[in-house]
Amino acid sequence: MKLIILMIAAYLLGSIPNGVWIGKAFFNIDIRQHGSENIGTTNTYRVLGTTAGTIVMILDISKGTVAALLPIIFHVSLFSDNLSKLIFGILAVIGHTFSIFDRFRGGKAVATSAGMLLAYNPYLFLLAVVSIVIMISIFSMVSLGSMFTFTLITVVSFLTGDRVLTPLALLLTIFVFYRHRQNIVRIKNGTEGLVPFGLNYWHKHQHQL
Repeated sequence: MKLIILMIAAYLLGSIPNGVWIGKAFFNIDIRQHGSENIGTTNTYRVLGTTAGTIVMILDISKGTVAALLPIIFHVSLFSDNLSKLIFGILAVIGHTFSIFDRFRGGKAVATSAGMLLAYNPYLFLLAVVSIVIMISIFSMVSLGSMFTFTLITVVSFLTGDRVLTPLALLLTIFVFYRHRQNIVRIKNGTEGLVPFGLNYWHKHQHQL
């Protein structure tokens, strides 16, 4: 029973729509009605600004980390610690993507998945952070950076023989690509939104001057 309660708690924790709640509480703005209409970090940055976006990013990452650590904190598990972290972390990811507080809609699972990875393997988390920072610094696209980073983590986990993480990372990568399918179309068409920094943004901005 305790295990079931904790699994439900992991899902509910992941379901918390931080971007929506912060937007309504402090800005009187529903980010689901602006920008990309997504509840995640990128749209929060776009609609509410850098401070709110950073707070939402930290909170969304924390959801995945705390949820993944629940079975360790409460010493309740039917599996190995590593497998338990991933199972509880994926429940938070499901909650974030299909939030009970948002009529089973949600974000694209990037930040919460990163939080799960932080609990599972901090070194891979750091690799993911470095990867997405470099990609965004070059291409100025969060979507492209996210898809590349998920692919990278899947490849690295496979090459290092992590049989626990590899299949889940592959499934998450496929899911993230699916959630970004409209972004992929815009990237191909050259119409994907850019963050206001990075080489690609600078290059396009210079041509517009």
